[in-house]
Amino acid sequence: MLNGSTGQSPRVSYDLAVVGLGYVGLPLLKEAAAAGLRVIGVDIDASRVDMLNSGKSYVDDISKDDLGEMLAAGFRATTDPASFAESAVIIVCVPTPLSDDHGPDLTAVRSATRMVATRLMPGTLVVLESTTYPGTTEEVVRPILEESGLTAGRDFSLAYSPERIDPGNGQFGLRNTPKVVGGLTESCRDHAATFYGKLVSRVVPTSGLREAEMAKLLENTYRNVNIALVNEMAIFCEELGIDLWETIEAAATKPFGFHKFLPGPGVGGHCIPIDPSYLSHTVRKLGYAFRMAETADEINGRMPKYVASRLQRALNRERKSVNGARVMLLGVTYKPDIADDRETPALPLARELLSLGAELCFADPYVRNWAVDGVSITPVEAPIYAVHDCDAVVLLQAHSAFDLAAIARRSRLVLDTSGRMERYDNVERL
Repeated sequence: MLNGSTGQSPRVSYDLAVVGLGYVGLPLLKEAAAAGLRVIGVDIDASRVDMLNSGKSYVDDISKDDLGEMLAAGFRATTDPASFAESAVIIVCVPTPLSDDHGPDLTAVRSATRMVATRLMPGTLVVLESTTYPGTTEEVVRPILEESGLTAGRDFSLAYSPERIDPGNGQFGLRNTPKVVGGLTESCRDHAATFYGKLVSRVVPTSGLREAEMAKLLENTYRNVNIALVNEMAIFCEELGIDLWETIEAAATKPFGFHKFLPGPGVGGHCIPIDPSYLSHTVRKLGYAFRMAETADEINGRMPKYVASRLQRALNRERKSVNGARVMLLGVTYKPDIADDRETPALPLARELLSLGAELCFADPYVRNWAVDGVSITPVEAPIYAVHDCDAVVLLQAHSAFDLAAIARRSRLVLDTSGRMERYDNVERL
């Protein structure tokens, strides 16, 4: 119980309850269960809950065996928020997409917080992990939680810890990635730091909530800006006759002051295309624009159209038109070796090619069915053979399941946006 609280401590049946059972929530529950904590997951999607309880995972980083171990350790999923009243720690990991006007959409955060508030007990630690703009935890989450009649910092602890999950990353997971933690008060921060210390190798405390919230936005804005830099360089280096890929590798030999970023067909996933917009939203409230982030968004956002124009020029050199050309897209997820296609740049590229009259098909071992604006795109199960019947192939994501060398040899024309294919006369790099 916190200092000054006069309420009763919760009857603890669970050490941790996680709201939102997606790419962030499930890995968190996995580590907590592995650490011996009693865990429960809450989600409003009944089909997700049923899948998890039956041992079926829909998240790349959680295998069937992982889920089996979690269930054996006592994990279960539910749509019923009643468990919050029996949980020592409640962590909110719900999506924070952009609204139609490209501002923050906190609908899921507000909904999840209200659900927690109805069952909030004294002594509980509540943590928001969803990516958001600075001030959200204190100005949006806190008032909703205090509708319970309890006061944050006195009756319950309130903290923010940005998620740092990188789907498909086999080197860095939750346990060996430092965890940034900020609290409404120093005691709130310490409460959260003590909890996360059970799950991760290093906790990084900040002086307040806003510093922790801003850290996540800085991380992904940094990536967005640097990706935009090399994407813009890809455009003019092609016109200058300079091999940007070789240039980047040469620059990367410098052992200090340089971090390698590679060009590509655009950015995807839940973080990079969205987080900088949250930061721009925060800056605009001060009365001016965050020009660097907004320019980066513009550059990265136009890359799919640029890829389409590069393909068009490559086909023209072969005396072929995009109109009527059969084009295969290789890898339509937003990054290699995962099934996540959120904000994938393959979608706007496909939209552009369809508008130019291309006949599209796609190959992706992680995606069975794929549609663009309601139009189903023909799937190809064996691209190594099907490429021979295509006028062009666009490599978007170099999934390890692809035999890139064989695909390159058998294709008529390849536009490689990943820089992963060997140099052949018929292969053109972005």
